[in-house]
This record gives sequence, structure tokens and C-alpha cells, in this order.
Amino acid sequence: MTERVEICLSGSGGQGIILAGIILADAVIREGKSVVQSQSYGPEARGGASRAEVIIGGDELDYPKINSPDILLAMSQEASDKYLKRLRQGGMGILDSTYVGLPSESGVKVFHLPISSMAITRLGREMMANMVALGALVRITGIVGRESIEEAVRARVPLGSLDMNLSALDMGRELAIKFSSQ
Repeated sequence: MTERVEICLSGSGGQGIILAGIILADAVIREGKSVVQSQSYGPEARGGASRAEVIIGGDELDYPKINSPDILLAMSQEASDKYLKRLRQGGMGILDSTYVGLPSESGVKVFHLPISSMAITRLGREMMANMVALGALVRITGIVGRESIEEAVRARVPLGSLDMNLSALDMGRELAIKFSSQ
């Protein structure tokens, strides 16, 4: 039996939250762990709310929804406002400081990282922020290994953007290391 870990990835439509959730679940499967992944998004193509949930381990994964996640990735202020307060006591929030302010009082460990800013400045493409965020999340939490997440990215992104996605993943790891040591 492995410990049950509930992860909520959230943001706005168009930020790649759903793909990040699918890739994370794929990486978990590659490590031989039980996982369930679900997603929801608003009716808008871009700009509406977007959420992916990943539940890892536990005895049985018979319900694919989360009420109180252990880990939250919030890529928009709306997502942070909605889900940060739902984090389990002792949980962890990874917030994109490009769009999310630092909460005044959260009661959880918060990593306030310039995820989208890094994607824009270093890659010239904000659409890579989801991979930067995923790299940071994996590095901070250790939820899956580097090889598993890279294999999942290789399996799930178009070949033409593979190198950029892997670079973004590495940038997220670097970002997590930099901010974890401060």
C-alpha cells in the first residue's frame, strides 16, 4: 500500500493545466503506482476556470474527486482564491507569482514562484508555463522521479515541441531549487 496523495492543478483555460495533470498521472503510472486523474473546465475556450485532479495511491481509488488536496498548483488568482483554503492542514501550495499574490494567511507551506514569467522570459512562450510548473511541482514534492516525468512528457507532447517542453520542465526544476534554498 502507498500513501494516498491528492493533487489539484488549477488555473485558467489555455494555460495547459489539463495536459499537466494528464502528464503527471502518466508519470505516476510509469512508476507502478495507482492513480486516477480527472479534469474540469469552464465553457470558455480560453480564460475560464480549468482544473485537473490527480489522486495517487491509497488502498482503493474508487472516487476520482478531491475535497481537501495535499498539494495545490494555482496558476491564476481565481484558482488560488478558490482552492488554497481547501488545502489539507500541513498541505503545500505552489503559486504562480506572475498572476497570484502571496496569501496573507494560509496555514500551509507556500512556494510563490514566477512560473509564467520564466516561461515568457526564457522561452518566449507563455504556453510553456504548464511544463515549468510541472517541473517545479515534481522537484518540490518528489511525487515522481525525473525519468518518469520526462518519459511521460515524451509520450504526451507533439514531437515538434518536445525539446521546448523538456527545457521548460528543467526550468521548473531549477526554479524550485532556487526558491527552496532561500
